[in-house]
Amino acid sequence: METDQTRSFRDDAPDDPEDLLSDESVLSPDEYLAMHAAVGHRTRYEILYRLVHSGEMSPKELEDALEVDGSTMHYHLNELVDPGLVEKRQRTERGQNGLYTYYRATVFGRVTLTDGVDELIRGEQAFEAMYDSSNK
Repeated sequence: METDQTRSFRDDAPDDPEDLLSDESVLSPDEYLAMHAAVGHRTRYEILYRLVHSGEMSPKELEDALEVDGSTMHYHLNELVDPGLVEKRQRTERGQNGLYTYYRATVFGRVTLTDGVDELIRGEQAFEAMYDSSNK
């Protein structure tokens, strides 16, 4: 099957991707790209997925769920915190000494996951269903 590679996906797309941002944009294109790069690692994707769909979790809960050791988990959590996909929160728990640390997805983390990677996966499923010859 031959495809037309000269056709653009959107006729209203600007020539310069920087022009996609409004004058009031709080992030630069590099910051958006850093978010997508961060979630491009399987462990970080799974961490973000769990935080988006399960709510806030402690590092220990994430370690147990993903079967990842503590130092590896903290490395990947920091890689998600730095670009703003996940935020680290600390609070004291009644009856405990010290601080309890937990992580939760930010708005940018939710959108990057649900409108980014998850949407690509759903799109592939829809594409396969549309072109599956066994259903005909």
